[in-house]
Amino acid sequence: MTTLDQLEFDNRFARLGDTFSTAVAPQPIEQPRLVVASPAAMALLDLDPAESARAEFVALCAGQQLWSSAEPRAMVYSGHQFGMYNPQLGDGRGLLLGEVVNAAGEHWDLHLKGAGYTPYSRMGDGRAVLRSSIREFLASEHLAALGIPTTRALCVVASDTPVWRERAETAATLLRLSPSHLRFGHFEFFYYTRQHDALRQLAEHALDCHFAECRAQEQPFAAMFGQVVERTAELIALWQAYGFCHGVMNTDNMSLLGLTFDYGPYAFLDDFDARHVCNHSDSGGRYSFENQVPIAHWNLSALGQALTPLVAVDELREALGRFLPRYQAAWLQRMRLRLGLRTAEDGDEALVQRLLALMQMGGVDYPLFFRRLGDAPAAEALRVLRTDFVDLAGFDAWGADLLARLAREGSDDQAARCARMHAVNPRYVLRNYLAQQAIEAAERGDYSLVRELHAVLARPFAEQPGMERYAERPPEWGKHLEISCSS
Repeated sequence: MTTLDQLEFDNRFARLGDTFSTAVAPQPIEQPRLVVASPAAMALLDLDPAESARAEFVALCAGQQLWSSAEPRAMVYSGHQFGMYNPQLGDGRGLLLGEVVNAAGEHWDLHLKGAGYTPYSRMGDGRAVLRSSIREFLASEHLAALGIPTTRALCVVASDTPVWRERAETAATLLRLSPSHLRFGHFEFFYYTRQHDALRQLAEHALDCHFAECRAQEQPFAAMFGQVVERTAELIALWQAYGFCHGVMNTDNMSLLGLTFDYGPYAFLDDFDARHVCNHSDSGGRYSFENQVPIAHWNLSALGQALTPLVAVDELREALGRFLPRYQAAWLQRMRLRLGLRTAEDGDEALVQRLLALMQMGGVDYPLFFRRLGDAPAAEALRVLRTDFVDLAGFDAWGADLLARLAREGSDDQAARCARMHAVNPRYVLRNYLAQQAIEAAERGDYSLVRELHAVLARPFAEQPGMERYAERPPEWGKHLEISCSS
């Protein structure tokens, strides 16, 4: 294992120069103290988990100290926000400290969120608040445990530094890890400012660092865009399969690597509702759960437009045309697994869509249904679960079709079926009310709930004795919490 002072840096993005980012020193927060750290994220850097107990760890993650090889930079980008183009955004409250190379040769960006004012802060103060930092930490590490591609979160550090949002709060920092922080909006910035030489330089950087295999293709930039399309399709398929709502799918929040990126007012579905909007600022429902698929396609189109100086339009259209088929295949395959199916049949999509329509009508708890479906032999589980549905005749007909489908493929070994289903259907899900309870305790100075919730969510598929309360159906008040973009 590695200690803090042994981390090796190779700051490739910083070497691109001032066209792409601005050198900025972090502004430290006052009286920093560790809220929570992720051993799994630390392992990505080969860091010994015991390092999080050191005062130096807190100082580095609070902006009070810098690694000697760090080169903090605020990245410039733009993006479409709620469908409208914003010409200049950028790292307004975060800094790319540098890129660490682990023993496996992997590069990991260290990005400090809440690091203070930058040239891109506009009217903001460059700070992040405790509640949003905790929410991003919990979601990043939980999605990783679920197998959903995501940026990672090393730790959250609290402080006494005052900030004002809708109310008086305290500032915090979150150290985010990612193989890259390149966004769709990076390319949009250089396209719309007509800096096409810089656009090409950025694309060459992305090829060399993240899509090296595309170099062997006749049209490397087109091949790279094709991979971005396919990775994004597979990401959104997992969001939809697990009921994850991002909340702010602006192009500046879309990762070039197909990672879940920039957590704001996210939510996991409690009762299934395809029209659910988790961001109270989204009055038009642009980023509702059911719109995430078409919005991802729209965002990819925006990225494709930004690449037109480098790639022929017909090649971009051909790659973009692969989005929906790749999404549908990945989503349906995950939903088959969630239902305990081992094989594929032509009628499987209709079977899944019928179930979702029944769940929508009855407001059925989305994560609990799939977990409980695997808790007992299928016929017995269906008898128990039917009481949650409004259309009992419809559910009985669907259940009979599921039983017939399982019989046709020979999935009658309950132990094997249970093991398969429990490996993909989480026992524990990050529900908004659980995060809120942990945040309220943390704001009082008690970090034990955040740490316990993180530990439970890090093993979402495993039964954890004594942690049953984290697997319960949420109370009614917990289903209707409004989350804003304010952080």
